[in-house]
Amino acid sequence: MQYVKLGNTGLDVSRLCLGMMSFGKPGPEHGLFPWARDFDEAKPIFQAAIEAGINYFDTANIYQMGSSEEVTGQLIRAFGLDRDDIVVATKVRMDMRPGKPNGGGLSRKAILSEIDKSLKRLGLDHVDLYTIHRADPNTPIEETMEALHDVVKSGKARYIGASTMYAWQFERMQNVAEKNGWTRFVAMQNHYNLIYREEEREMIPLCQDRKVALTPWSPLAGGRLAHPWGTQTARVKIDEVSKWVWDGTNALDKVVVDNVQRLAEAKGLPMGQLALAWMLSKPWITAPIVGASRPGQLADVVVAESTPIDPSLKSRIDEMTHEYRFGAAAR
Repeated sequence: MQYVKLGNTGLDVSRLCLGMMSFGKPGPEHGLFPWARDFDEAKPIFQAAIEAGINYFDTANIYQMGSSEEVTGQLIRAFGLDRDDIVVATKVRMDMRPGKPNGGGLSRKAILSEIDKSLKRLGLDHVDLYTIHRADPNTPIEETMEALHDVVKSGKARYIGASTMYAWQFERMQNVAEKNGWTRFVAMQNHYNLIYREEEREMIPLCQDRKVALTPWSPLAGGRLAHPWGTQTARVKIDEVSKWVWDGTNALDKVVVDNVQRLAEAKGLPMGQLALAWMLSKPWITAPIVGASRPGQLADVVVAESTPIDPSLKSRIDEMTHEYRFGAAAR
């Protein structure tokens, strides 16, 4: 496993980040990801990640309503990991108390309350990266950025990051922080993969210019880029979130997936390995966030980290998705 700096910082992270969204209490009554794996089922997957050299783990308070953070903390303790050797990230913004005032968002009250709750669930005294889970149009940017700055200065987070939003929103938030001498974002967790390349228009060039790390979520588009079109996995049958994110552009996405399948078969590679290797070949990518619900899946994606993509193959993949590279910006 290779290690790179997280943007313009001195923090070393593995080229692959393990997404902890796959872990937590299973069942729809516990959150949006009923296919989540509990502690016992998560252990072999986490072990495979550690053995592969992954040191970067990403979760969120909203994942299975906090139980993902709980399982993440349990795994860290169960494997006796040295806290200084690993990078733990979590997120804040989504509604943790549906229907109640101040149940979510990026107000000062919400941020300062949720960081304490996240740390308690994780069983840690700090996280390495605290990420806002989308923008909050109902809270002044100044309030959000100052609160995040205070979280860092209190020692509860080492760095801050942002996730999917418009480029102008991200730049404005950075400018507010810079103007006031507050902590700026060092990482952007955006939506980017072979069937959604909209970020190449503005967000990726902005992050390159700002020297901000890019750690894309769902690099395999919820598994769509790992299987022939129409494959019905156990997760696909019950994953309503993926349907909400991608089903609106199925006509365009099918063309891309079919092209990836043909090229992968010609090269003798698994589809997911090829799609992820393509992403890792991009100089602007720091560490894609990969998920797994069984050890074998993780083994497949880890191989991609060392899979070479020569310029001609990369160009071929780009050409095969060029016509469909920019999807609906609202995703």
